[in-house]
Amino acid sequence: MLKKKKKYNVAVMGATGAVGTQFLSILQERDFPIDELRLLASSRSEGKDLMFGGRKHQVSVLDENSFKGIDIVLASAGASRSKDFLPHAVKAGAVSVDNSSAFRMDKDVPLVVPEVNPHAIKRHRGIIANPNCSTIQMLLPVNAIHKAVGVKRIVVSTFQSVSGAGQGNILEMEKQVVELSKKPSHYGIGEHIVPKKLIERFKYQIAYNLIPQIDVFTDNYYTKEEMKMVHETRKIMEAPKIAVAATCVRVPVYFAHSESVCIETREKISRDEVIKILKKSSGVTVVDDPDSSRYPMPIDVEGKDDVYVGRIREDISVKKGINMWVVADNLRKGAALNAIQIAEILIGKSV
Repeated sequence: MLKKKKKYNVAVMGATGAVGTQFLSILQERDFPIDELRLLASSRSEGKDLMFGGRKHQVSVLDENSFKGIDIVLASAGASRSKDFLPHAVKAGAVSVDNSSAFRMDKDVPLVVPEVNPHAIKRHRGIIANPNCSTIQMLLPVNAIHKAVGVKRIVVSTFQSVSGAGQGNILEMEKQVVELSKKPSHYGIGEHIVPKKLIERFKYQIAYNLIPQIDVFTDNYYTKEEMKMVHETRKIMEAPKIAVAATCVRVPVYFAHSESVCIETREKISRDEVIKILKKSSGVTVVDDPDSSRYPMPIDVEGKDDVYVGRIREDISVKKGINMWVVADNLRKGAALNAIQIAEILIGKSV
């Protein structure tokens, strides 16, 4: 934990990016006690003004001397920059909450979802890792069920929005949609394809398409994104033997990731019991009314802090299983909010 103060000096790494702007918005929403706010980014953003607390704050270039006098660093500048610069933040006496994958599997770095394993924060040595966005939203409901009856196995398919790949990828999808909107509504074969020049960041066209690959493939034919969910789940839940299999898909949605989560439990649990457990779980909202066709959707969850769960049902393929649909805003609970909740625990503020 940090030394108790009335206010803290906070640095935001990657302040002009999609997650960085969410950091600023949520810090202000939650009235985080800030004395000095230091905005850090690459040289491309040097001198840019960002609004916070009713006044302009100028962006400075991130370098190894950026952390003098800083108490807390909120980092979202990419894994390579976290590896390069966060050791300097630690040396300067700051505690960093890192949104990248750089330190997640380091045995000396806590990997934390505040509603799941807040106790791990105490073990930090200057850096605390924020998990992958898809892992975070899955574990809020899964861990609540695990505490009740135990979870043996998780099979998850994710449907991840383009904002998870960065601001430039959002713009790429927009350009493709605009291009296709110029064509007749009665598309024929081949008329839904955009020119190759409009495919730069994604491997394939994302507009009106699905791409069943996020990150590169590993030797076992799963992608790095999928294996992150496997390893991070085991570390956060402190359950090294839990079986996890993931398929991660990029979908043409602006914000909020969706997941189909199928779990096999150690003890039998009913749909009604799961709903009762989740309704009492911090950070979870249940939207589940089949009679009225009510369930979580990205368009409704965008901008919300909770993880939303619906389509809860008993698995008819195994004796002890539950299937559910999980949706969360990937830039908020999946990134910035989770990190700020960790920072709030560091300063002794209730989350």
